Amino acid sequence: MTDNRNKETLQFQAEVQQLLQLMIHSLYSNRDIFLRELVSNASDAADKLRFEALKNPSLYGDDPELRITVSYDKDARTITVADNGIGMSRQEVIDNIGTIARSGTREFLQSLSGDQAKDAQLIGQFGVGFYSAFVVAEKVELLTRRADAEPKDGVRWVSDGTGSYDLETIERPQRGTEIILHLREDADEYLNGARLRHIIRTYSDHISIPIQMPAEDDKDKLETVNRASALWQRPKSEISEEEYHEFYKHIAHDWEPPLAYTHNTVEGNPSYTSLLYIPQRAPFDLWDPQQTRGVKLYVRRVFIMDAAEELMPRYLRFVRGVIDSDDLPLNVSREILQHNRQLDRIRSGAVRRVLGLLEDLAKQQPEKYALFWKTFGRVLKEGPAEDPGNSERIARLLRFSSTLECKEEADVSLADYVSRMKAGQKAIYYVTAESFKAAASSPHLELFRKKGIEVLLLGDPVDEWLMAHLHEFDGKPLQSIAKGDLDLGDLEDEEEKRALEQAADDLKPLLERLRELLKEQVREVRLTKRLTDSPACLVVEAHEMGIGLQRMLKASGRTIIESKPILEINPEHVLIRRLQKEADEGRFRDRALVLFEQALLAEGGQLEDPVAYVRRVNSLLSEA
Repeated sequence: MTDNRNKETLQFQAEVQQLLQLMIHSLYSNRDIFLRELVSNASDAADKLRFEALKNPSLYGDDPELRITVSYDKDARTITVADNGIGMSRQEVIDNIGTIARSGTREFLQSLSGDQAKDAQLIGQFGVGFYSAFVVAEKVELLTRRADAEPKDGVRWVSDGTGSYDLETIERPQRGTEIILHLREDADEYLNGARLRHIIRTYSDHISIPIQMPAEDDKDKLETVNRASALWQRPKSEISEEEYHEFYKHIAHDWEPPLAYTHNTVEGNPSYTSLLYIPQRAPFDLWDPQQTRGVKLYVRRVFIMDAAEELMPRYLRFVRGVIDSDDLPLNVSREILQHNRQLDRIRSGAVRRVLGLLEDLAKQQPEKYALFWKTFGRVLKEGPAEDPGNSERIARLLRFSSTLECKEEADVSLADYVSRMKAGQKAIYYVTAESFKAAASSPHLELFRKKGIEVLLLGDPVDEWLMAHLHEFDGKPLQSIAKGDLDLGDLEDEEEKRALEQAADDLKPLLERLRELLKEQVREVRLTKRLTDSPACLVVEAHEMGIGLQRMLKASGRTIIESKPILEINPEHVLIRRLQKEADEGRFRDRALVLFEQALLAEGGQLEDPVAYVRRVNSLLSEA
């Protein structure tokens, strides 16, 4: 009996100072990023103000021109980043600044994209990215007032990054946020106007609102440092490769250039501009089912949403970029916008553009496409199930291993396979398993290897799901060699067929004994056409769910209707011949069960009673 008198539930404790030090010194390897992060946060604050002002124009007050100001003071050894955006209330400061990764672990991890060891930012709000300030600052001071608040409701936040902060209410006439960095001794390089301008132009030149700095020759005069124009709205002929890459690094918060990109303007209904990127590396949250960030939607350069599923299907969730439309109404709610027909057309056009980019990459730069497939191939395999309308285009982009070279690297396209099909071969053959090694050693391959017929080797868990929704390619059906009654058509040998028919008559009593003994485990027992070396294998009917997919869905908690497999035996195998001659019912039962259990194990299945299996095998070994 358990004694619960002293039982209690406790919360994990975090050493805040150590956590901050880890974030400051481990997540940020490039110190210049602090300015990019603070400017990006300021830009987000301006976007939020513009969005809220659509319903409440009075938020602008007497200051309608949005801007970001960056200044420095050599004597005070400070850098100041200020904006006149939405600002924050006292509670928002506590939530967003005073609570690290306030949305919990999942939101924190979602914020890490690209190489998370190099770079990090909580997109769209103050959060983790704000703390990059401590990379160069020994103390950070934040002054803010929300646009809809009174001057008396300003807030001052101060921290040295060691685990605590001071918070007080102040008088602040202007809205927005001002961040003052008191620099460390080793950060003097940033007390230089040219240095700050270079960083701003490198990372933030495309930001659509002006970033201003005091002029070098007249400190009382402000000059705009960036172009203050959306890069995607500029003509392609005026944009350099470096500018495309830097823009990608900004929106994706990545430190590497993209693998490929496409920039396109569509005139018509709807009219929109898209700038879409394929990353080199998978984002940290690629497999997070709650992941939503991907492509940003703007309407007339006003930020609307950052929700991947509204602009890209889940199987293209790795795509980063922006889409800017002039046609979508600005005053609709996000919920209405999600069901807007024009948005659906934009999404459809963007998908076609991405698939076209991948097709060009596969055709013209196969080495780059091989890198893409290695990184995102498993995600793209979700496409035929999610996007049946583009199933054929997606199918041409798929890559597999095959028995031709039997290497784990997946570099065989369906078009490659079709071009090598034997004369008289009517189907594309494949086998699925839990891994490449399991697929490559499947007993179902024996006849195909004997006849020299190529078979695709599918060893990803998603492959069963893929093939359940991909039925044909180029007019050729895709056929699992582990499903249904194997029919090779013109590739079958007439002499082998006659031999099998003769064996069926000879082994009829054995088949009846096995059916009776294994009736709880299998639907049918029959002779096989597939095996040349193995004694037995399991198959399912052509229309039924594969054994691997059944197992995967059960493991995920899904309720499925289980179907019994079919046991096929090899009449030429010595074990089958011995089983045929076995008169002792006890030994017959043990040998038959071992035969079934070994076939189940070969399919990656699990035994209901492993101990009994071991006992039977040991008993048979002792007789040998």
